[in-house]
Amino acid sequence: MFKKTKDDKVKYILLIIVLILPVFLSGCSRVDSMKVRLGLKNNDFEYIKQNKVDKIVIQNTRDKGYRFVVTDQTAIEELYKILSTAKEVEEKSTLKPDYIFEIHESHDKVHKFQYIAGLDKKNGGNLYSDDKVYIVSKRIDNDIIKSFWNIRVPKDFTDIYYSSIISVLNEYTKENKGNKTIGINLNDDIDVSKFILSADLENLKYRLNNKFSGVTLIEDDNTKYDILMTVKTQGYKRTSYKSIVTFYDKKSKKETKYYIVGEYENTDWNINVSNEKPKDF
Repeated sequence: MFKKTKDDKVKYILLIIVLILPVFLSGCSRVDSMKVRLGLKNNDFEYIKQNKVDKIVIQNTRDKGYRFVVTDQTAIEELYKILSTAKEVEEKSTLKPDYIFEIHESHDKVHKFQYIAGLDKKNGGNLYSDDKVYIVSKRIDNDIIKSFWNIRVPKDFTDIYYSSIISVLNEYTKENKGNKTIGINLNDDIDVSKFILSADLENLKYRLNNKFSGVTLIEDDNTKYDILMTVKTQGYKRTSYKSIVTFYDKKSKKETKYYIVGEYENTDWNINVSNEKPKDF
C-alpha cells in the first residue's frame, strides 16, 4: 500500500491553500454572494450599508407619543447587520405590529416596515413592508429599541402586569359567580401602552383560556361582553407597581373596583389585591 511521505502531506496542504486562497483574495463580495445563495444574507438593505441613510424613525403603534429617531451611524450600521441577515418568507405573522420603522434614504425616499417584537422563527414573518416579509432576529428588541429607551421599565414588566390581571380576576370571579362573559380592556392603559407587545398579549390569552371561562381581551367590539374590565396603571417604578381595575356589569349597572399594589422583593413580585384603597396609594 502506498504510504504518504512528509513531502506529500506538505503538498496536500499547499493544494488546499491554493484552492481556498482565491475566495479570500476576491474580497467580501464573493463571500456575501455565497451567503445570499445559502439563504444566510439578503441584498435588500444594501442602501443602508452604502451610507445613504441619515436617520431611522421608530414609532410605537400603541403609544403615538413614543417614538425615537436614530441618527447615530454606529447604531444604523448595527441595524443593517441585523436586517441583512433577515430571511425572506411568504407569510407574515397574524399578530398586530408593535412598531413602525421608517428608514429615510437620501433624496426623500422612505422605506416603511411594520415590526412585531419578541417573535422567533416559528411565528412567521415579523418584519414586513407592502411587498416583502422577513423573519428578523430578536436582537432588534435588545440591541436597537431598548438601547434608546429613556424611561425606567418596571423590573420584569410582563410578570407584574399580566400576573396582576390574573390575580384580580381570581378575586372577582371568586366573589361573583355566574356565566357572564368578561371583556378586558387594555387599550386605554396609556401609561404602560408602550411596554405592551402583541406576543405578550397572545401569552395572556393562553393563560386566560386555561384558567377562566368566558374571559377574553377586547380587541374591537366591546358590546358583546356582559362585564367590562378596565385596567388603569396609576404609577410604577423599577420595583413597585400600582393600578386600579374596574369591573362594570352592564346589566346591573354595578361597578366594582380593586386596587393593586406590587412590590419586587427577593427576586419576585408580591402582588396585593384589595377592595379598599390602601394608604399612600
